[in-house]
Amino acid sequence: MGRSLRIILLALSGIAILLEIGAAFATKEILAAGPQTPVPPGCFVDVTEKLGIHFRHQGSPTSKKYLIESMGSGVALFDYDNDGRLDIFFSNGARLDDPAPKGSIPKKDDAKYWNRLYHQKPDGTFEDVTEKAGLAGIGYSTGVAVGDYDNDGFEDLFVAGYGSSTLYHNNGDGTFTNVTAAAGVAGSGWMTSAAWVDYDNDGRLDLVVARYMQWEVDDIYCGFPKQGLRSYCHPDLFKPESVLLYHNDGNGKFSEVSHQAGIDKPGKGLGLAIADYDHDGWMDIILTNDSIPEYLFHNLGNGTFKEVGLPSGVGLDDNGNSFAGMGVDFEDYNNDGWPDIVITDLAHQRYALYANAKDGTFEYASSSTGLGAISLLHSGWGVRFLDYDNDGWKDLLIVQSHVMDTIQVNEPNLHYREPPLLLHNQQGNKFVDVSALSGDIFHQKWAARGLAVGDINNDGKLDAVVSSNNGPSWVLLNRTDTSNHWITLKLIGVKSNRDAIGAQLRVSTQAGDQFATVSTTGSYQSSSDKRVHFGLGTADSVREIEIRWPSGIRQTIGPQGGDQIVTVTEPYVGNH
Repeated sequence: MGRSLRIILLALSGIAILLEIGAAFATKEILAAGPQTPVPPGCFVDVTEKLGIHFRHQGSPTSKKYLIESMGSGVALFDYDNDGRLDIFFSNGARLDDPAPKGSIPKKDDAKYWNRLYHQKPDGTFEDVTEKAGLAGIGYSTGVAVGDYDNDGFEDLFVAGYGSSTLYHNNGDGTFTNVTAAAGVAGSGWMTSAAWVDYDNDGRLDLVVARYMQWEVDDIYCGFPKQGLRSYCHPDLFKPESVLLYHNDGNGKFSEVSHQAGIDKPGKGLGLAIADYDHDGWMDIILTNDSIPEYLFHNLGNGTFKEVGLPSGVGLDDNGNSFAGMGVDFEDYNNDGWPDIVITDLAHQRYALYANAKDGTFEYASSSTGLGAISLLHSGWGVRFLDYDNDGWKDLLIVQSHVMDTIQVNEPNLHYREPPLLLHNQQGNKFVDVSALSGDIFHQKWAARGLAVGDINNDGKLDAVVSSNNGPSWVLLNRTDTSNHWITLKLIGVKSNRDAIGAQLRVSTQAGDQFATVSTTGSYQSSSDKRVHFGLGTADSVREIEIRWPSGIRQTIGPQGGDQIVTVTEPYVGNH
């Protein structure tokens, strides 16, 4: 590329950024205008202490700035004892010496480093049952994935980690057993997010584990030596690493098949999400990569995948640049029946929104929807589409923080700690920032990382749990004032995997159709409620529910009243 052409492109890029900044100010002015703009704010309330949650993540910060201490860990919302109430699991760090011996593995040699399981009691408060459940963990834990891998009706727990991961089998009596060795899923390297998905539709959940890069504890100096200012090293200094794919062979055994499946392209993976983006009946996988192109693994339906990030349009932004892909979600935000993708990244990069073009490709929609302008100076991690006001359109909740705790020294307009972001979906066309009007938590600055979403108190409004890096956690109850209705669907597979992960739903109301995929994965290193929630707007009932189960079975259910949790079992007769 010639020098003059590069100058022109840089100038055009600068103009685009100025226009986006102007759009961001316009958005704030619209909100300030008040009643003339029908943008309903949310209301999320911090009830962490009130509910008895006292978890604090231990990142083990050191003067050496080991990269692992900056990345945080995840959180899971799931009902481990089948009492109808969501419980909370936090993964935690481990002791990292300062300095640490080259190549050393951090250890959980003190109770403060334990992972934590909180059981929700009938009165809505939580009790710490970690020790009783046997989930204290080992090593530096990162991502969390929930799924019933043996179809026994109890949710099992996979905890990714640095050096080794752990699979816990739910015994059905409030306890878990570490079955990692027997299952063959310990893995290796720096493992981050994980996802349960039945990629071959055989009725058993398989496991995908992202790995960040080839890294070990070392004394590499990054930063500004003359200023005596050390910082975390950029991922460009390290070699990429491939994901791990474990095929569920049954009888509690897994086989690592990433090479055979064609999914072993080296990357720098931090986030995972699943959906059938081309409606061929097979679950596809999006992998967010840090500072290299994002990967979209297209499931070919024969046990193999093809990586199509660049040709599909999700590998880069609209300027052809890679970015620091971190959190991700894979859902239909514009109610057209085709799953879309959102990816968080660092300041100056804009959060990436890709609208499904329905032909195997995606269109970069950050600018047209306003997300680019809103997010230009933010850095995001956990992200989920959720309908916080039950108006029938999936909004966005994003938890934020820069990765560099020294960022303000060289860029005073940026901040390490940031408030969360709540964006209202304007009927699939625009996102409007309603954070400032949606509760005190949106004025607090956090070093947030993980985010899990689910209806904690079963009141029909989606709540959230957030983890931070080397800091506290937050339980956020949704108390948005709305008269809109809702319905939540809990699916039970019979021929399909029991969790029905990968099932595709269509809910029809007088206002139109909505679509969703059953999944516990998404966000950043976190796992959300497998139940699927739909806001119904002013409609107090559902005309029709259509389900395409992973087995291929199609089921249609007639009218259902709103404001209830409905359990649907796959209609299958025969041996399973």
